Formats: sequence, C-alpha cells, structure tokens
Amino acid sequence: MEEEKTANGPIAIMAKAVEGPTNPMVTPLLTDLYQFTMAYAYWKAGKHNERAVFDLYFRKNPFGGEYTVFAGLQECIKFIANFKLKEDEITFLRQTFPPSCEEGFFDYLRGIDCSDVEVHAIPEGLVVFPKVPLMRVEGPVAVVQLLETPFLNLVNYASLVTTNAARHRIVAGETKSLLEFGLRRAQGPDGGVSASKYSYLGGFDATSNVAAGMLFGIPLRGTHSHAFVSSYMSPDEIVEKSLKSSDGSKTCEDFVSLVQSWLNKIQWSPSLHGIFSETNQSELAAFTSYALAFPNNFLALVDTYDVMRSGIPNFCAVALALNDLGYKAAGIRLDSGDLAYLSCESRNFFGKIEEEFKVHGFGKMNITASNDLNEETLDALNKQGHEVDSFGIGTYLVTCYSQAALGCVFKLVEINNQPRIKLSEDVSKVSIPCKKRCYRLYGKEGYALVDIMTGENEPPPKVGERILCRHPFTESKRAYVVPQRVEELLKCYWPGSSGSPREELPTLKETRDRCIKQLEQMRSDHLRRLNPTPYKVSVSAKLYDFIHFLWLNEAPVGELQ
Repeated sequence: MEEEKTANGPIAIMAKAVEGPTNPMVTPLLTDLYQFTMAYAYWKAGKHNERAVFDLYFRKNPFGGEYTVFAGLQECIKFIANFKLKEDEITFLRQTFPPSCEEGFFDYLRGIDCSDVEVHAIPEGLVVFPKVPLMRVEGPVAVVQLLETPFLNLVNYASLVTTNAARHRIVAGETKSLLEFGLRRAQGPDGGVSASKYSYLGGFDATSNVAAGMLFGIPLRGTHSHAFVSSYMSPDEIVEKSLKSSDGSKTCEDFVSLVQSWLNKIQWSPSLHGIFSETNQSELAAFTSYALAFPNNFLALVDTYDVMRSGIPNFCAVALALNDLGYKAAGIRLDSGDLAYLSCESRNFFGKIEEEFKVHGFGKMNITASNDLNEETLDALNKQGHEVDSFGIGTYLVTCYSQAALGCVFKLVEINNQPRIKLSEDVSKVSIPCKKRCYRLYGKEGYALVDIMTGENEPPPKVGERILCRHPFTESKRAYVVPQRVEELLKCYWPGSSGSPREELPTLKETRDRCIKQLEQMRSDHLRRLNPTPYKVSVSAKLYDFIHFLWLNEAPVGELQ
C-alpha cells in the first residue's frame, strides 16, 4: 500500500482524509496505566509484534431491554487514523515508569502507529445484541492493547445514550418531535456534546446545544427561559414598538397596542369568556418583546405565572397580532404542571381562537412539553391522552439515569493464529474464542430472526439453505433457520496493511437514517418496554463444538481426596 509522511509519522494514505477525534483530549494517553505496563512487558519478552485479535462486545442489553444501538465507531477510526505518541507524552511515560525500564521501550513507543492494525466493525447505527463483536481489532498485540481503553471509552457511552434516545423515540412515536435539552445536566462538556450527537443519531430531531450544532450540523431549537419572562415589569419597558409586516409592505408603528387590542378581543370573546380575567401584564410584555425580536420564530414559555389564566391568553394575543402582519407563531412550551391536562386545554383554547377569529391553522399550534421527562412519563402521557407535539428531554436522556454504563469489554480471542478463551464460573463472562464472522439472518416477513457467529473460514450461511443455530453455552437451545436474506455484519473500516477495501465513514445524518431504518426491521416484541422478547444470538454447530473443546482443554481438572 502506498504510504506518505504526515504530521503523524508514516501512515497509510488511507488515513489522509480522516480528521482527528472530536475531543482533543482523546490521545494515546487517554488509557489505563496497565495498558502501557503490559506493552512494556510484551516488549521486554519480545512478544510485542505477535499478531493478536481482540473482540469488543457487551454482555447484557441496557435499560432492561432486549436491544442496543451501536455508536462511537467513527470516533474510534478517527483515533487510530491519528494515533501517534508525542515527545512530551513519551517523556511523561518515562517519568512514570520505574527507573529500571529500558530506554529502548520508549524508542519503540516513539515509532508505533496503527498502520498495521485492522478494524472490522458492525456499521454504526445498527441494532446489536450481546456477545456479538461490535468491533474486531487485529494487529501487533502491544499496539492493540493500547487501543483497548480508548475504544471502550468511545463506544460505551455513545452506544448507551444512542440506545436511550432510540427507546425514547419508540415510546414517543414517529410523529412527535424530540428535542435534546440536556447540556446543563450532562456530565461535563464532553458528556454534553457527546449526548447531543448520539441522541440525534438515536432518533432525536434537534438539540439546544449550540456547540453540537456547529460541530455536527444538528438542527438547533430553543426559545427563552422563565428568567426572560420575569425580567419584565410592564409593557412600558418596551421602547421600540414598531414591526414591519412579513412581506415588508407595511409597518405597524405600535405593535404593543395591537397586542393589547387582541387581548381585549379574546377576553370578551363569547366562546372564551370566563376562562380568564386579567392576565399578567409583565408576562405579556415579555412575550411582546420576544415577538418583536423573533417575529418568524415566536415560541413562548407559558407557565411562569399561570398557564390557562395568563400564559395561553397572552400568547394568543401576541400570535394574533403577528398574524395580522403575516407572521405565524411557532407555538408554546409547557415546563410544569399536569402536562396531559394543560396540553389538552391549550389545544382546546387554540381551536376556539381559530373558530372565533377565522385564523386558519391556529388550532394546530405546536405544543412543546419539557420538565424532567423520561420514557416512563412519555408512556404515561400516551396512556392519559395528550396534545403535545414536541418533547424537550434532558436529564434522564443524557445522564442515562436508569443505567450508568453499558459494560462493553475487550477480550483477546486469538494470538499467532491460536484461539484463546477466557473462562469464568459465571458463564455470561466466558468469551467466544477465535477470529469470527458474524451474520444476521432474516425471515419471510423481512424481520431479523437471529444473529449467528461462525469461524472465519466456515462457509457463510446461504439464502434458502437450512442452518443449525446453537446457543453458545446451553446445549439444549438450538434451532434450524432457513434465511430469506443474509447480512454479513462485520465490515472493514480500517484495513491496516492488508490491502482490503475500506468502508467509507458515513455522515451523522446517514448514520441516523440507518438507525431508524434498522429499528423498523426489528420485530416490535423485541423493542417493547415491558417484557420484551429476547433476540436470539447463536453460533454455528462447528464453532459450538470448538468452544466446548477449548473450554475443556483450558479448564483445570479438579482432584478429590
């Protein structure tokens, strides 16, 4: 493969177009100390260049569900494309290691990169399941060992929050707009930016995070806070009162008076009479001021004082005044109270405005709800009946409140072409040895039936041909499958020195579309919140026999006395 000199040292030309990780803190030192101590021990023993294969996978689906969405692959590829230890980093490692460590090791570190590492992975955004490798990483054992912690760091949270977002999307339904509002509650700046990116990947429509909007092109949404509303004391504070019509053909010299006249009309409307009396005038002033600033995007937070007695009437007065000038208000946001009841009452109020004043489409005004929403509250709102169009979700989404971590692991499965296995008294922690290929088998209705792992050199499953799928560890769990479609899951995203064709990294939007399409290809019983059906993950008959042969070969035999 043609090579060129770059700022990162000798690296395959395939890396030329791959930029560095989004977070500049993602460097070779973003790892656990024992990765470097193992690298030294490998080097000291002359094992550092032995060819090793590691699988990155997880053992259990999060949030009590039966599926996970894989994310973080793009950042991993960006990391290895730019993997190179700097001189100050090597100096720090030299100071950290015991004085007895040989200087030749640091010379070795100075020369390593990932040009001889191969990464095969499931495409980002696909639905994935326990035990199936998300990534297969192959290369010199010491170098690949240095990738373990950063890869796990880049995949664990990304996949967890993407899955959380997908779960919220499924509960909310396809027609509702989901807005990520979690930056202020996220675990630090990286947590906030990552959450915005991966919530969008998982099916959210927009974010309030301006930095994420700039970095990733995610649509931005936001209006104003309670502080803006309460900062006004009266309409007298509004100095600039004029507003041009949307087509620029005329100017309303006193928009404040126009708003007030509409409030009076609403107050004495036969269909609305008695719902409210005097609204809060400081709130009206805040809404009017905001509309003057953003006549094309007027969305008001209506619960600062009283939703139905003040916020909604004040909003409608401003919205109708804007309508006179050719503008259309964007809607309201509810941030407290009984969201189901208030959304229904607000919708009813808007409908009466449309009917009374003949303002077409007013009854369909967008209603956004926020206030510590999560999967459970969305489900409860659906059961109660509501009129919310958009949900702003923050804390429970970005912190993954109901599960702290996904629990991905990085296990050696082969070295020098010799399969390796990790044993445990806990069967769920026994690894599946050897370099593998992974397939998804689809049934007649187009839904995925089972994922199957085979040895690297086994013939792949074929459409229309019966194949025996076995549980990796439970002898009695087995089934024949006749697939109507076969999808190989692991693609080459970093060929190293192998010369294999490399999959191009898709855009975030393309990955998001893939995620949504994938979820549509899964049976609904696998995706439901309560008592979901487990998805079957299997191995071929040949791999099953080999796993148990190696298990018996590696496990020590006890002796009774």
